[in-house]
Amino acid sequence: MNNPLINPGIGTFFWMLVSFGVLVFILGKWGWPMLLKALTKREQAIAESLAAADKAREEMAHLVAHNEDLLKQAKVERDEILRNARLAGEEIVEKARLAASQEAQRIVETARENINYEKLCAMHDLKNEIANLSIQIAEKLLEQELADKERADALIARQLDETKL
Repeated sequence: MNNPLINPGIGTFFWMLVSFGVLVFILGKWGWPMLLKALTKREQAIAESLAAADKAREEMAHLVAHNEDLLKQAKVERDEILRNARLAGEEIVEKARLAASQEAQRIVETARENINYEKLCAMHDLKNEIANLSIQIAEKLLEQELADKERADALIARQLDETKL
């Protein structure tokens, strides 16, 4: 078994060593620097991606906190509107009661039949007015509540679409 690949001669060994040296020289001169440059670029791209992900996470946390603040503010405003509406309703009822009693006293002097008729009309008008005010207040509150949630949902959805982790 005198295979020149298994038992190379001195000349074959010399030329194999020269060929290997030339290959190492060429790779060292042009191959490795390009490979190291590509690895460095990839490392920088990964670092930038991680930094962008951290920044997006911070922005999302800020947006969540901002949305919570807006929600709290909207709840406070809703409570304020309800309180004002309740006070306005009580005031309207009180004014209507005063007007009805004054009207009743004046009508009592003229006739008992007119008193009952006017009292019924005033109560009916008062109930209709309170019902209309209640409906208008409820509509405004629902519009405001739905508008805030839709904007918040739309903002969160848009931020989630823009953020690719």
